Amino acid sequence: MNYLKQSSLIAIVWTVILLISNPTMGKPAGADNFYQSKDIKKQNVTFDNQYKMKVAGSLFILKDFDKSKKYPAIIVGHPFGATKEQSANLYAAKMAERGFVTLSIDLSFWGESDGQPRNVVSPDIYAEAFSAAADYLGTLPFVDREKIGVIGICGSGGFAISAAKIDSRLKAIATISMYDMGAANRNGLRHSLSLEQRQKIIKDAAEQRYVEFTGGEIKYTSGCPHEINEKSPPIAKEFYDFYRTPRGEYTPQGMSPLLTTHPTMTSNVKFMNFYPFNDIDTISPRPLLFIAGENAHSREFSEDAYKLAAQPKELYIVPGTGHVDLYDRVNLIPFDKLITFFTESLK
Repeated sequence: MNYLKQSSLIAIVWTVILLISNPTMGKPAGADNFYQSKDIKKQNVTFDNQYKMKVAGSLFILKDFDKSKKYPAIIVGHPFGATKEQSANLYAAKMAERGFVTLSIDLSFWGESDGQPRNVVSPDIYAEAFSAAADYLGTLPFVDREKIGVIGICGSGGFAISAAKIDSRLKAIATISMYDMGAANRNGLRHSLSLEQRQKIIKDAAEQRYVEFTGGEIKYTSGCPHEINEKSPPIAKEFYDFYRTPRGEYTPQGMSPLLTTHPTMTSNVKFMNFYPFNDIDTISPRPLLFIAGENAHSREFSEDAYKLAAQPKELYIVPGTGHVDLYDRVNLIPFDKLITFFTESLK
């Protein structure tokens, strides 16, 4: 926590400097994370998962929709460590404008959903949030429960796939800038993490459990940096420009900005046992669409999933884009592709 506090102060100084030198910093062309649609009605909702934990969501429907009809629906999951207000609500609003009932959700332990301690990593319970969302949507009188799809952004792409493998109600799955959080933690990007480094991470987390079990301070790990400089890696700068600037910064009520995006150290190792692409072929014949940026550091995960999946499947590469570009840059996000995919898949 001391490190995070110091980092936060440095980050504030850097942000002020950068904003003075470039007033549009953190707001690249087309970036519209907090998009508000005049045609859409948004309603905050809650529902229980199978473990009786409250899942928080935002329901988006057209203001003039006909309640006597049944509509196809789409569940939208946010990037790992984020909240529904970061990217997920944007996708939900845009898809609702095209006639879908959409529901963005906060994963358990994050945002406004239940789960203690906060920021805990639990891939199974994350996947359960998508099934709980299907429970909720499938019992609404204006939703066709045979036409429920999923959009998973970043880490939620892997969680949505994990859910779809054991929940046949999820009829079509699209992933955006997908991260396989299991592979990313076991191997690092492009297999850059050695076995020795992995073993040290596991050992440190195990030792930290003793500290916390006996009442010591909780430690947090990874997540988006709170400071950047000219020597920061490009990936750190990319995430900082979204999570630590007005472009996409959001802190849930009651949460410290110092903890946003940071999972607990002792639980983060649970990703080592997370293999969302195992048996991904069993999702067939339900269709899968993997969308990734041409220059995205995470592109490898979409490509890996595509190779392992069975038909029908498609890998759609967005030219000239990076990982975070597809979080909020509406001029680059292929919404027409998503509309076509779900219209055809949820007939």
